[in-house]
Amino acid sequence: MDLFVVPTAAFRLLYVRFAIRHSRREVVHWGVSQCPTAPWVVQQLREAFAFGEAGHWSRYLVFDRDAIFSAAVVATVTSMELEPTRTSYRSPWQNGVAERFVGSVRRELLDHVIVLDDRHLRRLLSEYLAYYQEDRTHLAVDKDSPLPRPAEPRPGTGTVDARPRVGGLHHRYCWRTAA
Repeated sequence: MDLFVVPTAAFRLLYVRFAIRHSRREVVHWGVSQCPTAPWVVQQLREAFAFGEAGHWSRYLVFDRDAIFSAAVVATVTSMELEPTRTSYRSPWQNGVAERFVGSVRRELLDHVIVLDDRHLRRLLSEYLAYYQEDRTHLAVDKDSPLPRPAEPRPGTGTVDARPRVGGLHHRYCWRTAA
């Protein structure tokens, strides 16, 4: 779990909180706020791990030493039968999966668009996360992406069809049979 900051066209700062599954690099929950607080993070955790699902896919919840991850957040994580694990002071590499995800979002999305407001950011992130989890290749993850898809057989004759994703910033390539 981590937070990152996104500046808008009006020079406001928006904060994105996300929880990512380390084994598949699958983002299980995310939220956007103008002013994140510890109660907001607690509510986001309740939404992410509704119905006691936290223990099914993880044993630990790794997060940094940001002041927003207060004692209330730690108590909530513990009540969900997860072990809260904090990274060392000024050691972002200890939560490398989360840091790599933030870097991917910045390089592949936020460096190419100007975010207008929180609604615009939510739309961009939802489109990017669909691309990230379904289409983007993850070379370190078995079966290529967090939500694996079967390989498409090559037709006898046909061409490659580029289907735009994330407003045309990225594409998914599929075989198209000749007409």
